Amino acid sequence: MRAFISLDLEGLPYIVSREHLFVKGALYGEARRIATEIAKVTAETLHENGFDEIIIADSHGPMVNILPEDTPDYVELVRGFPRPLSMVAFAKGSDAALFLGYHAKAGTDRATFDHTYSGASIDRLEINGVEVSEFLLNTYLLGSWGIPVILVGGDRRLIETDVKAFTPWVVGVPFKESPSRYAAKSPGMRRIKTMLREGVREAVERLKRGEAKALVMKEPVHVRVRFLRSDMADTAELLPFVKRIDGKTVEFETKTVEEAYKVFELLTLAAAGVNAIVTR
Repeated sequence: MRAFISLDLEGLPYIVSREHLFVKGALYGEARRIATEIAKVTAETLHENGFDEIIIADSHGPMVNILPEDTPDYVELVRGFPRPLSMVAFAKGSDAALFLGYHAKAGTDRATFDHTYSGASIDRLEINGVEVSEFLLNTYLLGSWGIPVILVGGDRRLIETDVKAFTPWVVGVPFKESPSRYAAKSPGMRRIKTMLREGVREAVERLKRGEAKALVMKEPVHVRVRFLRSDMADTAELLPFVKRIDGKTVEFETKTVEEAYKVFELLTLAAAGVNAIVTR
């Protein structure tokens, strides 16, 4: 049995400051320790419950957040950015997936660091008319490969919205409750570890009972992206199959979810390049 874990930072417990999120941030070391501990507890519990191979995709920012020193022998760690398929790289062939540290989509109230994929460029992402979060985008891609998501640990608002609405079989472990974008209340780490172990065991039981499902999006796929600024849409429009809708919005169509993911990833990287040019 192989499990895949995708780990972000913004939805982890105690992460509330921008200083937690960047390599040179004053609190980045604290964030790395939290991320490593959460990943380790999850991997250990999965191993105790029948998974002999576990892949952890370090999936925030530069994607070198997890400290590798104590990685168990049965764990493989995916690190580095940019990389194809970003947050779900190397997930193919897994029997189940778990998301840790996930946050709510851009524009969600009472959610810490709400954003979708790139807070520096993306205002809204729609797939086949549905506004998606990073959770939903990644779940659809995994679903196209036949992989069910069985557990999400992160911001309570994400669990109460997208997770419950689209994947009711998923076990949700709330790491934080957020009154605003830059504040949150979280249980003590010992309590969080207990909740996480219990959640993983329940998720594995649901998988064994056949309750967990791969969330499949109808193909072909229509994608609409609204950027934060018009210059980013200017650049996206250079691709011949991308159609401009308004000052900040473009749309395109692909044959598969995986193709849509790759094009969206390219547009996000292009927007980052534009931002680097105009702000240097």
